Amino acid sequence: MNPLLEVKDLRVSFGGKEVVHGIDFHVAPGEKLALVGESGSGKTVSALSLLGLVQNARVTGSAMFASEGKTRDLLTMSERELLATRGREIAMIFQEPMTALNPLYTVGDQIAEVLQLKEGLTRREAWDSAVEGLRATGIPEPERRAQAFPHQLSGGQRQRAMITMALAGKPNLLLADEPTTALDVTVRSQILDLLGEIQRHNGMAMLLITHDLNLVRKFADRVAVMENGHLVEQGTVAEVFANPQHPYTRKLIDSRPVRDVTEEAGAQVAPVMQAKEMQVSYPVKLPGIRGWFRKGEFIAVKGAGFSIAPGRTLGVVGESGSGKSTLALAALGLIPHRGELDVVGRRWGPDAAGNKAIRRLVQVVFQDPFSSLSPRMTVEEIVGEGLLVHEPALPLPQRREKVIQTLHEVGLGETQFPGLLQRYPHEFSGGQRQRLAIARALIVQPQLLILDEPTSALDVTIQKQVLALLMKLQKEKGLSYLLITHDVDVIRAMAHDVMVMKDGAVVETGPVLQVLDTPREDYTRTLVAAAA
Repeated sequence: MNPLLEVKDLRVSFGGKEVVHGIDFHVAPGEKLALVGESGSGKTVSALSLLGLVQNARVTGSAMFASEGKTRDLLTMSERELLATRGREIAMIFQEPMTALNPLYTVGDQIAEVLQLKEGLTRREAWDSAVEGLRATGIPEPERRAQAFPHQLSGGQRQRAMITMALAGKPNLLLADEPTTALDVTVRSQILDLLGEIQRHNGMAMLLITHDLNLVRKFADRVAVMENGHLVEQGTVAEVFANPQHPYTRKLIDSRPVRDVTEEAGAQVAPVMQAKEMQVSYPVKLPGIRGWFRKGEFIAVKGAGFSIAPGRTLGVVGESGSGKSTLALAALGLIPHRGELDVVGRRWGPDAAGNKAIRRLVQVVFQDPFSSLSPRMTVEEIVGEGLLVHEPALPLPQRREKVIQTLHEVGLGETQFPGLLQRYPHEFSGGQRQRLAIARALIVQPQLLILDEPTSALDVTIQKQVLALLMKLQKEKGLSYLLITHDVDVIRAMAHDVMVMKDGAVVETGPVLQVLDTPREDYTRTLVAAAA
């Protein structure tokens, strides 16, 4: 069978520096090829360059694309020809939907626009098709969600909206850049099933760019592995996973998180954080004339109760919209809640007395270190900021010494990074930025860290390193963790106890290995099966 896309000697350079070094690969009609590698390997740049989406780059080689009875070189097409090809013959799903979607238009309008431009539908027909597309990708209440702006949807819902937009033009080739990174494991399976069904129906091929090896193992036909701009290995998924030839491929396959926690419960001690019947709700607009006079109520967390002992990790797992991130915000004292929430025996909440003293004991590490670290502050300012709040009288030399010591504890030092204290976040990799975020939280000597998807934005090898660091710090400092994630593998690797949430309610809780190995609830079984 002739390939749908055949790429030969693809080279991409910026300012005279080559970042993709003459790679060759092909995609057959209806085939799923996974392009795998860590951040900086060149996989995304390679895909974007095929559609002329890389600015200020010199792209050479050839990318022969067969469509509508003729074969054309994508790299020699004019901008007008590429505009006609993008979205109709070749579509792309981008990694971060919040930056890819227009914040000024509803998601329904954005999907309908593609259908009007590419399919020639009327506005009414395009809107109805957009709603049906959202329904097909598993978004609940698609009629209502179509009228929402991107910021009003969860991360997973935004990604599903962008997938709907990419599939609207019925492309022959779909370039999918980390299409399921923001999705829960169950929704991830639904999206992959949907893409597989569409593929079988219209013969669409896929070039999947990802670092998720589980996804590759389940979904792709062939895999190509990239390292530092070079294609180091390619073959069928079965062959490469069973018998990897290149050391880098073996390193990726061996990067699954490894459990390394202290299992003993220890003596009975007072919990670091304890919640009883905690409820969080938001006002919502009621439909029709009722909305003129009063507000409705959406209950995001329904009577949650939990306890975290010193030196232990409680993992909270669930799909987007399950209430786990809202629970984290309440635990941080950032949003109002009903019920009881105590930290080291003291009441905790937005209006509680003595909040400043308690806030020092509860710190947070966010999902994306690039957006949570100020780009205008140096490493010294970022890590030392907490000391300015909680120890304002501490002289500069002692504060700097504490910053250096904390950075050393997370594996960052002057030997590795000359001039470390005066560097800025953009000068570090994703894993190194997350280490900075951990150092910022640690420097005030907290007792509890709230970890909000701390590794979901990282490559598998870096994820393993960050998890190992967190487990090491827990043993050395006796830290407690409230771990918020949809990654069952991460929960299994570092949690002592787990709490499963669905639609704002706690559906199952208990020791992590007991719950994950012998779940009682159907929902928990679904989560575990989807992650296997």
